[in-house]
Amino acid sequence: MGAAFKLEAHKLVDDLPETANWDDLIYRAVVFKEIEAGLADSTAARVTVVEEVLREFGLAE
Repeated sequence: MGAAFKLEAHKLVDDLPETANWDDLIYRAVVFKEIEAGLADSTAARVTVVEEVLREFGLAE
C-alpha cells in the first residue's frame, strides 16, 4: 500500500471543497474504500449476477 495509499489520501483531501468537514472526508474515504473492494471482488470473480439477486429477492420478471 504505502506511497500509493498516501497519494490517494492526499488526492481525497485536495479534492474536497473549502467548506468540507471531517464527515465529508470520512464519507469520501469510505466510498472510495468500498469501490476499491467491489473492483477487487469483480476482478477475483467474487460476484453474483443481477438475475440471481433478483430471483433471490423475488423480483425476477
